[in-house]
Amino acid sequence: MPKINVLIAGSTGYIGIQLIKLLLKHKKVNIKYLCGNNSIGKNISTFDDKLKKKKLPKIIKFKKELLKEVDIIFTALPNGEAQIISKYLLKKNKLIDLAADFRLKNSKEYFKWYKQKHKAPKNIKKSIYALPELTGDKIKKFQIIGCPGCYPTSLLLPLLPLIKKNLIKKDNIIIDSKSGYSGAGRGVHKKYKNRNLYESLSAYGVSSHRHNSEIEQVIREYTKDNFRFTFTPHLSPMFRGILSTIYVDLKKGKNISDLYNELVKFYKAKKFVKIANMNSLLSTNDVINTNNCKISVCKSKYRNKVIILSSIDNLIKGGAGQAVQNMNILNNFSISEGLI
Repeated sequence: MPKINVLIAGSTGYIGIQLIKLLLKHKKVNIKYLCGNNSIGKNISTFDDKLKKKKLPKIIKFKKELLKEVDIIFTALPNGEAQIISKYLLKKNKLIDLAADFRLKNSKEYFKWYKQKHKAPKNIKKSIYALPELTGDKIKKFQIIGCPGCYPTSLLLPLLPLIKKNLIKKDNIIIDSKSGYSGAGRGVHKKYKNRNLYESLSAYGVSSHRHNSEIEQVIREYTKDNFRFTFTPHLSPMFRGILSTIYVDLKKGKNISDLYNELVKFYKAKKFVKIANMNSLLSTNDVINTNNCKISVCKSKYRNKVIILSSIDNLIKGGAGQAVQNMNILNNFSISEGLI
């Protein structure tokens, strides 16, 4: 079977570089084009020395004519730019967006949270919010794949099975998430130039982080009940990784074992979700440089409360790895091709 040709737009960012590294391991993919706006003519190894000995195309400017020669377009661009590219898609093309352009189903909600008008609102109907373990083969019906954000990935994976089975109360879910600074992109160094980024822990986006929108949208699909959650992200003095701590109240008559058993059952056949033994302590080191999400269900000092820990690599499971997972599903490849 011939390899599929892919184009990566936004290839020089942290996520773009990680995506290239994964696709280089993929036996059924040919990286046809690398595109960027500010690095035209440069070698991608300029941005990562580990790519020096790899045979990769030089960075060029995106133009719609390139779409005739590729099957998959990956976009890891600033918000709004994948929407423009989506207007030029041919029937043979599939677009996998790693940014937020097709995460929300309502263009008004997109404007509310991202402060810009959606440039391709008609294409929202052609898109799906694709968390692979939950959407699976459904994505084959859509031309545009919107990959979830890194924070939502870390917390929706443990929460949704429990919400679906009505095991936890939905009126007071508290989420505390800490991420490596790579999650903010290369611009993080300029944005936080007056702070000691490498030795401090910072809360940000309190009550207003954009990922609130997709968390709420997805939970609403899984329950008709009213629900409330509080999500607070933190920037940690580490390059990569996310650790989310989720505080939930048990439904009457339920116990910690019910939660643990449901997660084990739900993810039994899912290669990249690992359920640790009850009361296991997790670290980002458990998942760094993997496409895994590791989850632990822990008791609290109160009988009716449970603490759930969830850890991912934000650049892989929360970004490039998830995109490759979705590509594998679209093309009937092995789910782990390029990811192990």
